Amino acid sequence: MKVGTLLSFGSLRYKVLEAITTKKCQEIFHLESLETLGDSFLKYAASQQLFKTYQNHHEGLLSVRKDKIISNAALCKLGCDRKLPGFIRNEPFDPKTWIIPGDQSRDYALEEEFLPTSRKIYNRGSTKIKSKTVADVVEALIGAFLSTGGQAAALAFIDWLGIKVDFVNVLYERQFPVQPEKLVNIKFFESLLNYSFRDASLLVEALTHGSYMLPEIPGCYQRLEFLGDAVLDYVITTHLYRKYPGMSPGLLTDLRSASVNNDCYARSAMKAGLHKHILHASQDLHKHIVTTVENFEQLSMATTFGWESETTFPKVLGDIIESLAGAILVDSGYNECIVFQSIRPLLEPLITPETVRLHPVRELHELCQKEHYNMKKDVVSSDKGVASLTIEIEANGVSYKHTCTASDKKTAKKLASKAILKSLKEQIIFDAHA
Repeated sequence: MKVGTLLSFGSLRYKVLEAITTKKCQEIFHLESLETLGDSFLKYAASQQLFKTYQNHHEGLLSVRKDKIISNAALCKLGCDRKLPGFIRNEPFDPKTWIIPGDQSRDYALEEEFLPTSRKIYNRGSTKIKSKTVADVVEALIGAFLSTGGQAAALAFIDWLGIKVDFVNVLYERQFPVQPEKLVNIKFFESLLNYSFRDASLLVEALTHGSYMLPEIPGCYQRLEFLGDAVLDYVITTHLYRKYPGMSPGLLTDLRSASVNNDCYARSAMKAGLHKHILHASQDLHKHIVTTVENFEQLSMATTFGWESETTFPKVLGDIIESLAGAILVDSGYNECIVFQSIRPLLEPLITPETVRLHPVRELHELCQKEHYNMKKDVVSSDKGVASLTIEIEANGVSYKHTCTASDKKTAKKLASKAILKSLKEQIIFDAHA
């Protein structure tokens, strides 16, 4: 069974209802889980199509083309062209405004509107819906078709929207005269991944950093990383959706966010010793990897999924996990199941609803919204490659302020958020016992 052929956890009709229902309706279900599922499949379908169609384009151009396909603006336009906004449930049910079918005791002013299929619908007026909401519903509907009818149904719906993608296998054409066994330890990787490569030159490409460009090596890992990023996102998301049926709306989003990120992949690469096999010629990258290895050996692996690390991992470490996934996908004839079976052992232990933890930045935002704390604008500065970021929160008349420095703004914000969260939680506990 293909990864995309999910078990049906309800009829398509029920899933469509879930897909067009937003949080504002205050129902026990809403579209977020299906949106996450549909987003991952659309990203994968578009990435695969672009990878096969533009075999001479580098990763940057592929990413630009992909973003034009899957952007909120593009999806909103497609949804509006198909008259989807009129079906979106975006407010709580009010019995006072409900029209009983067939009731003629009152005079209702209804407007006629024709659908593309020449069918008519009737409405009592218009309401404003944000463009992102329309885009979210489009993705959720893709998830609805995927979860009940598999990849074929999802692709048919995507085609109906106006996005042309297919899963036809296309030969990956390249000139690769180099002998792979002279550059990489093929036996090590085939044992590690439990996969035998038909074309081991894909393994060389997956491990080649941009600094190691040789005449006989036609490219670095970035194209395979582009494809691998999408397929890993998709197979992990579908795995979580299937493994935890009936999860609360939004939980899949949290599970996916905690599982599919560069820090998690980088930690997995370090555990497997992949940093020793990267083909590169950069002194700066070498120094960064050596420092990361030293810090990594001091970290506990038991309860971390990327959020706890206080160091910045070289991006190449996470990229290598993705490029290996891309190499296996191409070599296996685009078999997502084989990719998941090969890469999953590197990612263990996978996140679960019991072990998931929100990213500190998101957790801080949600806490401030819940408790009505005032978040001041971040103060950011950078000096000689070191980023400094200050977060200030005003809570019940008390100001909480913390500054952190790191090699990049993203890590500095994560560390500052963790520190502020610790202080706020301690104060909440103290107030509860006072």
